[in-house]
Amino acid sequence: MVYSKDEVMILREGGKRLALILSEVRKMVAPGVTTKELDRLAERLIREGGDEPAFLEYQPEGAPVPYPATLCVSVNDEVVHGIPGTRILEEGDIVGVDLGLRHKELFVDMAKTVPVGRIDASAASLIDETEKALSLGIAAARATAHVGDIGYAIERYAKGRGFGIIEDLGGHGVGHGVHEEPFIPNFGRKGEGPKLRVGEVLALEPMLSEGSKNVFLSADDHFTFKTADGKRSAHFEHTILVTEGEAEILTLP
Repeated sequence: MVYSKDEVMILREGGKRLALILSEVRKMVAPGVTTKELDRLAERLIREGGDEPAFLEYQPEGAPVPYPATLCVSVNDEVVHGIPGTRILEEGDIVGVDLGLRHKELFVDMAKTVPVGRIDASAASLIDETEKALSLGIAAARATAHVGDIGYAIERYAKGRGFGIIEDLGGHGVGHGVHEEPFIPNFGRKGEGPKLRVGEVLALEPMLSEGSKNVFLSADDHFTFKTADGKRSAHFEHTILVTEGEAEILTLP
């Protein structure tokens, strides 16, 4: 979809709000905190701002039940869509926090992976390089480019650093819905896939692992994706606006 100037103004405001809320959630991440406490904070801050959680009661295609929380919290080998609960974060964990909100009927989406206390060098590198991969994907997203250009930029960087690229999951359009076309893989070839247009709004989200690219869906909750080899993964995401030049990152405070 191509969004109007008025809609972009709403998305900008929603993106700023989301970025500030996720920043507060990130501050709460510490040893001894439960994943449910993070979820409660995210929902409270969204509702205090007059907005609505995007993920709560959202039922993706193929899911047997709606998602039961506001925040996705994915720890260590959990790639995305971890359901908050009684799990207590421990020193050395890495945790992905993924949050969406609806502001004046339009959706924005954002995620980051953060350390719990002190982490080892391998985990720190995984986090840093995944965030860098997102920045390169954003740099490749501009009018007349193709979806494949984004995937190519992410893939080339990640493989050069020795990380696995989760191929079964990727970015997407966002705005009127939580998930819209196009699907945006984190791998690809230049010049392939749909051509980007000025005014499109996309959620780019590279997911990298310390090992295999393969994942599986947990049979326990039907939402949490985990790495097949049990190694850690990291996830970063921004909602962006496609322009004729550099993409505008909407999820910045």
